[in-house]
Amino acid sequence: MSREVLLLVDALAREKNVDKEIVFGALESALASATKKRFSDEEADVRVSIDRQSGEYESFRRWQVMDDETFETPELHIKLEEAQKRDPHIQLEEFIEEPLENIDFGRIGAQAAKQVIFQKIRDAEREQILADFMERNEHLVSGTIKRIERGNAIVEFGKIEALLPRDQMIPKENLRVGDRVRAYLLRVDRTVRGPQIILSRITTEFLSKLFELEVPEIEEGLLEIVSAARDPGSRAKIAVRSHDQRLDPIGTCVGMRGSRVQAVTNELAGERVDIILWSEEPATYVINALAPAEVTSIVVDEEKHSMDVVVEEENLAQAIGRGGQNVRLASDMTGWEINLMTVEQSAEKNEQEFSKIRDLFVAKLDVDEEVADILVQEGFNTLEEVAYVPLEEMQAIESFDEATVNELRSRARNALLTAAIVNEEQVEHNIEDLLKIAGMDEETARTLAGKGVGTQEQLADLDGDELVEMTGMDAERANQLIMTARAPWFV
Repeated sequence: MSREVLLLVDALAREKNVDKEIVFGALESALASATKKRFSDEEADVRVSIDRQSGEYESFRRWQVMDDETFETPELHIKLEEAQKRDPHIQLEEFIEEPLENIDFGRIGAQAAKQVIFQKIRDAEREQILADFMERNEHLVSGTIKRIERGNAIVEFGKIEALLPRDQMIPKENLRVGDRVRAYLLRVDRTVRGPQIILSRITTEFLSKLFELEVPEIEEGLLEIVSAARDPGSRAKIAVRSHDQRLDPIGTCVGMRGSRVQAVTNELAGERVDIILWSEEPATYVINALAPAEVTSIVVDEEKHSMDVVVEEENLAQAIGRGGQNVRLASDMTGWEINLMTVEQSAEKNEQEFSKIRDLFVAKLDVDEEVADILVQEGFNTLEEVAYVPLEEMQAIESFDEATVNELRSRARNALLTAAIVNEEQVEHNIEDLLKIAGMDEETARTLAGKGVGTQEQLADLDGDELVEMTGMDAERANQLIMTARAPWFV
């Protein structure tokens, strides 16, 4: 029988032009599968080992060593304590094996074995083809739709089949069997049937790759697509910059009579693409991104990573776009939150902010509105700025003499100190309340209290992600703390 095994391996290896080791591995799987049928429990783990020289084989049933926490299935696992009774040197994750009587090779039949082996070989061939493809780092795929299954398209390119899911197709496009189609290699899923390539036609990467295909200057490194945003099938924006001063980045991407951008639009089912010039200056970048709308003025808030963009009333609708599309795409592409407003709305907002800061200075510095107005007009927005900006900046204010400057700075520092003391007292009080929650520690309580979460009810109102972001704790503990804080809701 051992000679029959070796002859079968040799014949299949030559017939399928694969390494003998692949055939040996496939035959071991076939024998293990047949041996496994002896057991009423199909979850039994069986291993068969074939001697590569003699063709003799051995069969084993095995159990993986687990600790008490990870032990799940007695048919597959064995506890460390039990395993060490058989082998004192055994470690976690290793296997305890028990010899089995070999199944007669003739009983499973050469034909049945060959079916399993052929499947294993086909899987190995597919893995090799896929590995060769992935090595080439080709993300843009071009193929033919072979069939449609439940709305998903199976795309064939070369000897490889890939899946284009319905939710990764451009909305309203109607793809049919036999159509040539391009798509972006989104990911490779590992399934029980082997690796599955997943494609997409709605990612921004697909848009960028199409431009690389149509614009040689991008592949050559003369131009660069810095960022992109899409509303698939409707509209998209890309930001480009040139690494060669002789090149016009927008004109180069548009092409002669719009030929290049039109080729991309045709591939994207008519999706309109705006090409804008990237700028390292954020305000300029956002202004470019909102084109074709004209911007009157812009105010950048670095702390909130947002911009107030002012446009004339007649330009507001264009800047927003249908359903907010233009401003949404501009925000996605630039990474900035964009607040659009008219000149009148901007003036009203500025007046409200001016009044708010003036009232703060009047209350905390104990000054009249005239002095507060001067501070605001000179660009002071917080007590910290009044207290700690370089002395020369305040002395440069013509309306204030040296005595006034020193007095204002002193009052600002005293106000900040008073607020800090009050805040610390509040934090200490909040900590006491938070520490009453089971599982809460002092460090976490201080962190929460310092961020405005000072009661059990406020903690209960958070979700797990918010608590993780605030404290850096793991998600499991965050969810447990929140559920503990919510316990009174269910009484």
